[in-house]
Amino acid sequence: MSFPKVSVTMPCYNCEDTVGQAIESILGQSFGDLELIAADDGSSDGTASVLREYAAKDSRLKPLFLDHQGVVGAANAAISAASGEYVARMDADDISLPDRIARQARLLDEHPCVGLTACRVGFGGNREDSAGYAHYVDWINTLVDADDIALNRFVEFPFANPSIMMRRGLLTEHGPFRDGDFPEDYELVLRWLEAGVRMQKVDEELLIWNDPPDRLSRNHPKYTVDAFYNIKSRYLYRWLERNSSTHPRVGVIGAGRVSRKRYEMLEKMGVKTSFYVDIDPRKVGQVIHGCRVLSRKEMPPPGDTFILSYVATRGARDEIIRFLDEKGYVMGQHYLLVS
Repeated sequence: MSFPKVSVTMPCYNCEDTVGQAIESILGQSFGDLELIAADDGSSDGTASVLREYAAKDSRLKPLFLDHQGVVGAANAAISAASGEYVARMDADDISLPDRIARQARLLDEHPCVGLTACRVGFGGNREDSAGYAHYVDWINTLVDADDIALNRFVEFPFANPSIMMRRGLLTEHGPFRDGDFPEDYELVLRWLEAGVRMQKVDEELLIWNDPPDRLSRNHPKYTVDAFYNIKSRYLYRWLERNSSTHPRVGVIGAGRVSRKRYEMLEKMGVKTSFYVDIDPRKVGQVIHGCRVLSRKEMPPPGDTFILSYVATRGARDEIIRFLDEKGYVMGQHYLLVS
């Protein structure tokens, strides 16, 4: 019995209006050695009928019909049914461009050290109405190389989830998506990176990532800002334990209320604050919870105290990187951006 090279897994829930296009974008790939496992998560609309109609025309589509259990259960059910060497993700409201699967499978073939790949994505929404989401897409598209992805993983989730492809053996070794009070895709990537899995993107735009108003990440509590910071803080603390020579001491760039609220999640785990850094003259010189707010000129030399930047203002990340680089700080060795 022969198995396909790639299994594409696609959770589906009440998506009768979009799932046909998503299916066609996979079955119409230039790479034909694939199967598409579409897991209908107990839809109450016509999704199941659409899946049956397409499956009758193309045997590569293998629908699963499940009781409703949520996206994690549906995604993992599709993964469990996958027989391919590589397992790709797809969403029922997005569109894969014709060479997506071929290019990603080729990257995994040519780079045995890479365990998970993805690609740059096109933003399929209204940039004016969804400026924040569009900005996020622009940011993840700058992260292509494995080192950049690893170093920036504590800023935000560095991938579009439906663009990823993984080696099936790693799903057995490190586990599939986990369900909990956190974004399951971000948790998987943080867990796999912690385990040493190398991740690299194809430097091409190979998926249109649509942004409908009912997208799960917009409406479910497990995808709130606090949920993201909670899970990243858990993995960041363990990263600091392994990699920071000054652990548990850190200096924090960003003394504002929002930055401190997000940092408190890490502080409660045992990280000790040596100082804050801010450019606001009204904050410089203040003492917050026993820690002085320094100006940038007062920052210690690289290596004295590991620095975490919690400044999330648009455009601030690049400016902070330039400033720290000029002072001799090296990302991953002396500091990390975490917001």
